[in-house]
Amino acid sequence: MNKRDLVKVGFKHAHNNFMESLYLKTGIDKTKPIVVYGIVNEYCNYKCRYCEFWRMPSYMNEISIEDWKNALMSLKEYIGPYHIEFSGGEPFLKEGFIDLIEFCYQNELKWGVTTNGSALTDSIIKRLVAARPFNINISIDSHVAEVHDFSRGIVGSFERITKQLKKLITYRNDQGLSFPIILKPTVHAANLHVITDFPDWASELGATAVNFQPLDRWTPETYDELWINEERIKELEVVVESLISQKQAGSPILNSIMTLNLWPAHFREEKAPESAGACRVGLRNYFIRPNGDVEVCWYYSPIGNVNEQNAREIWESDIAKLRRQETTECDRLCLFTCLSQKTILDKVKMALTLIS
Repeated sequence: MNKRDLVKVGFKHAHNNFMESLYLKTGIDKTKPIVVYGIVNEYCNYKCRYCEFWRMPSYMNEISIEDWKNALMSLKEYIGPYHIEFSGGEPFLKEGFIDLIEFCYQNELKWGVTTNGSALTDSIIKRLVAARPFNINISIDSHVAEVHDFSRGIVGSFERITKQLKKLITYRNDQGLSFPIILKPTVHAANLHVITDFPDWASELGATAVNFQPLDRWTPETYDELWINEERIKELEVVVESLISQKQAGSPILNSIMTLNLWPAHFREEKAPESAGACRVGLRNYFIRPNGDVEVCWYYSPIGNVNEQNAREIWESDIAKLRRQETTECDRLCLFTCLSQKTILDKVKMALTLIS
């Protein structure tokens, strides 16, 4: 990874961290978005047992690629260059998505993407690497094919993904690049017994790091079969201890030790501990939905829409100010990688892991 880019991003995060603290202590609101997500579609070609997208009877209307370009430039005019993380659904299924990431590169916007890997054909890989990603995240639930395929609902998906993932890593290296390729397993009852072996497998494969995502409850399966219930909490605690030991020994695990230690509380559905501090998502997050709605957290209604307002109008609106108040008072324990609390020290440690 380009260290200069990381320094620039780190400076912006440090500045915003100060503004967040200022808001929490004084109520003075000088915050600006610093965590930007672009959720380009809801449609997905996988049938993950813990996801609802693929079984939805219909999907929200999607804004056009041109609308996306306008929204991204509006945000750049407001906050300067930034990093946006794209996802879906499966983002590569949206027509014109590759054009959008090439647009980001041409306009000096750092971009990353989270994908199930199914669309990583040889030609797509070449265009991706040419557009100089800040990061590429691949959703893989296990290094055991049967476990991954069961979780993701597609027989043979593990074999296809790993084949193309190896090509992506090789092509990146051949081009003399070092952008992070991060594997993102969802942690649940069906893969808990093998999850501690995942970081070593990821390293051997050539991936940069692992970022675990504890399951949340959305679908019938997350209640009936995938939730880690009390009878397996002891097993979960052993897994957490192992992952922390691996991380302390230098394993490329991005999750902070504090977040790893909160896994049992998450599966017990406890409230956030006071030690976690006030939630800051309303002070930093800018999530653009497929229809152009902007949210700071998906548990709260939108603060605006990119086709109706520019970025400044959205962020400085009365409804956005209300969301900042509401979210800082929320005591929900969120361990989603996009919502979980990260201190400035956590971010430094993550950066060091990615460039090591």
